[in-house]
Amino acid sequence: MKAILFGSLSVLVDTSELQRTAFNTAFREAGLDWDWTPDLYRDLLTASGGRDRIADYAEGRGDTVDVAALHARKSEIFQDALRSSDIGLRPVTLEMMDFADETGIKTAFVSTTSRENLDAVMQGFGGQDALKLALVTDADTVSAGKPDPAIYLHALDALGLEAADVIAVEDNVPGMQAAQAAGITCVVYPNQNTVGHDFGGAPRAEDWQAVSAA
Repeated sequence: MKAILFGSLSVLVDTSELQRTAFNTAFREAGLDWDWTPDLYRDLLTASGGRDRIADYAEGRGDTVDVAALHARKSEIFQDALRSSDIGLRPVTLEMMDFADETGIKTAFVSTTSRENLDAVMQGFGGQDALKLALVTDADTVSAGKPDPAIYLHALDALGLEAADVIAVEDNVPGMQAAQAAGITCVVYPNQNTVGHDFGGAPRAEDWQAVSAA
């Protein structure tokens, strides 16, 4: 194994509930009577991308909304909440990062989320250099979001590695599917709101050392 590719914000820190709360606050500010309960949000997370979730939900209800403005406001609320929180790196992620640092394995953050959200998370840990990430991607890196494999194919090319050289870590089904479509072995590390999703028997992040040695 030559690199570990972390695929989402909630693989680094479990921000899922902060995200859900931020969505609901943005909805209330916009005068919408939408309420994304924990159960509903878990269902919505089977699709990738907050902007698409808003658009799909509005279409399903027959509501007309400014998707871009809603998503932008949600991101602002989320970033403010994140900066005032004391969330730490998730245990298995920290274990992986420590191992990579000790053995010279590269780590990268292969996400299609917004640069603003990424910066809000990474700044809490000193930024990309402090986290020792060889590569960080965002929503502007490629045109297609997950489950399209484009972002993972870009990462492999940028790192000069083959799919067999790396493992990916994802917390949601579209992310897992994107890694797998790029030919990458993916271990799953569900967050608070995806823990009940069907990952099709994919190996768990807790078993990453056995998977990487296989």
